[in-house]
Amino acid sequence: MISEAGLSFNLIQTERHNHARELVQGLSLSEWDGIVTVSGDGLLYEVLNGLLERPDWEEAVKTPVGILPCGSGNALAGAVNQHGGFEPALGIDLLLNCSLLLCRGGSHPLDLLSVTLASGSRCFSFLSVAWGFVSDVDIQSERFRALGSARFTLGTVLGLATLHTYRGRLSYLPAMVEPASPAPAHGLPRAKSELTLAPGPAPPVAHSPLHRSVSDLPLPLPQPALTSPGSPEPLPILSLNGGGPELAGDWGGAGDAPLSPDPLLPSPPGSPKAAQLSPITEGASEMPAPSGLPAPTPVARVAISAGGPPDHLLPPLGTPLPPGWVTMEGDFVLILAISPSHLGADLVAAPHARFDDGLVHLCWVRGGISRAALLRLFLAMERGSHFSLGCPQLGYAAARAFRLEPLTPRGVLTVDGEQVEYGPLQAQVHPGLGTLLTGPSGCPGREP
Repeated sequence: MISEAGLSFNLIQTERHNHARELVQGLSLSEWDGIVTVSGDGLLYEVLNGLLERPDWEEAVKTPVGILPCGSGNALAGAVNQHGGFEPALGIDLLLNCSLLLCRGGSHPLDLLSVTLASGSRCFSFLSVAWGFVSDVDIQSERFRALGSARFTLGTVLGLATLHTYRGRLSYLPAMVEPASPAPAHGLPRAKSELTLAPGPAPPVAHSPLHRSVSDLPLPLPQPALTSPGSPEPLPILSLNGGGPELAGDWGGAGDAPLSPDPLLPSPPGSPKAAQLSPITEGASEMPAPSGLPAPTPVARVAISAGGPPDHLLPPLGTPLPPGWVTMEGDFVLILAISPSHLGADLVAAPHARFDDGLVHLCWVRGGISRAALLRLFLAMERGSHFSLGCPQLGYAAARAFRLEPLTPRGVLTVDGEQVEYGPLQAQVHPGLGTLLTGPSGCPGREP
């Protein structure tokens, strides 16, 4: 499809962790119109952080970036698919939709979240910061990566069986204007046949045409990799085909004891996520780090970024917050800070979110919810209808910045699905800092 659209490209396969980060730091960006990863969300995380580590980061971060989904979760691709007007899709259908949107051209400003960790290191997120159930499932399901997206289904079942709550403190700077109340997005009806390639000729490119595959490039052969992790997998996360049986009982847990804090939940061994594929990088599988202390290996994944804009809304970690912030403390099953609408290709965590709304969408589930009720929330999230269920433990706030302080000794924190050091962190939104290749937006009932 890309060749037929007349797009010139160079395809490079990544050989190791952080290879994509190194590649984008050395690129002559003026020769290229954009960078596209053929991967899950992890490789785009490397690309964006690599751009922000360049001396010319202010210009570099404006380089349009795109994603063709070949990972397990494919959250950003799910949001792009929705933005393009397609019905929800998984696996090869999602890949085809995103490929078509890429060929049609068009970009959108992309909010980025700068995240400061306890050690003082800073990284940039385009997707989410998670603590509790979501991050537990994400990291603990790494051992099932060969199952593709089905790893999350299995990980969720296991996570529900051993569900924990965590004591913590969440503070946030509320948005000046609250967005519309979270509600499911209705009407995303666009058949693939309704979106066609633009008939006009492709504009001339400034760089040499390089219609080359990875076999044409002088790269060493990658290490043997499992084929399953990189292949699109149609199994949905927690999917019962959008239907699922009604779960009996109250939110508080009929037939299911409310959860209590568990301060002794061990951190899983560091098993950093493998970036799978990409046209600036199509990645070989990473070997899991040897087990040992829970924090050191994941910490190594986080860039200490010298670039990027200053965080003018945030005081230093450990110092009091300025007036106007809201603070809550208690027992939580999960806390999620998300920028786009999707947490997975078929998990719509913030259905009203936009790529450039200048907000971080905070969602949390307090302790006391039953396992059945939590499962019901995630089943409803497939349709983005979880906020309409009336669950008293589910909370939401739109914010410009936030601070998360875990008060439980051990746990798992993730940024864009990558495990980071455990401890207090804070973040703020930088509106429209990046640029995302989305293709044209889809308006149901109107021709593009």
